[in-house]
Amino acid sequence: MRNFLIKTISSFFYIGYLPLIPGTFASLIAALLIWLLRASPTAHYLGFTALITILGFASATAAETIYKAKDAKYIVIDEIAGMFLSLAFLPINSITLFCAFLLFRGFDAVKVYPANRLEQLPGSRGVMLDDIVAGLYTNLILQFVLRILS
Repeated sequence: MRNFLIKTISSFFYIGYLPLIPGTFASLIAALLIWLLRASPTAHYLGFTALITILGFASATAAETIYKAKDAKYIVIDEIAGMFLSLAFLPINSITLFCAFLLFRGFDAVKVYPANRLEQLPGSRGVMLDDIVAGLYTNLILQFVLRILS
């Protein structure tokens, strides 16, 4: 039962088992969830973001043990948390969501400092922190661009 729960959480309901690009699929699912939550109060959005992030930290180390791999491809809860962080305190519309998705996937792939160092940390920290950095970089860029445009 414990392994089932860890696999379910870390793969975000088995999205991580999708073939080819599970991280991108997870980011797309996160974008869909964000779109569905766009009318929710900020506190609900932030609460969900915190919950996903906490669950990611709580499950990733055990998931690596189950999958017998560092940051196994099945673990995608880090992408969900990163996407949610990328739009925190931002207006959610089709343009910001699309831009956040592209920026987040880019930062996640390139691993801009310090993400490249953080992903080398053991366990949950290494799994989660590089995506948190990608989400924060995305958020900062979008905040900056929106302030310039307004």
